Amino acid sequence: MASSSDSWMKEFNEASKLADDINARLGERSSLPPSGPETQRHLSAIRRKITILGTRLDSLENLLPKLPSRQPITEKELHRRQDMLVNLRSKSNQMASALNMSRFGNRGDLLGQDNKPVSEINRTAGLDNYGLVGLQRQIMKG
Repeated sequence: MASSSDSWMKEFNEASKLADDINARLGERSSLPPSGPETQRHLSAIRRKITILGTRLDSLENLLPKLPSRQPITEKELHRRQDMLVNLRSKSNQMASALNMSRFGNRGDLLGQDNKPVSEINRTAGLDNYGLVGLQRQIMKG
């Protein structure tokens, strides 16, 4: 039976291979036309893989502090793994920024809820669907 430490390393190696695959796909991007359905599919696949990589790195980061209690590893080994994780996360962030992926940005900014003025929220609070559509039409007319 594999230990948790071994499974952590296995998961890290899989994440590392995924990062290498993403990097290779980013390199292939230059051979594609600037736009079109094939390019969009390719970019979508890269974005999806970067998101999966981010999730795996989050999981590895959450498991790392629990390793010493499950199987004794030295402090030096723990720091080595933390460094490995930081390096892979940095590589992942660089690949995401190469695609301008906002997934790695601030979640509050992405949702935009923090940026809405209170007056806008108050104007729409009591409106039903028809009222909202009417308000949208007024705003769009200028």
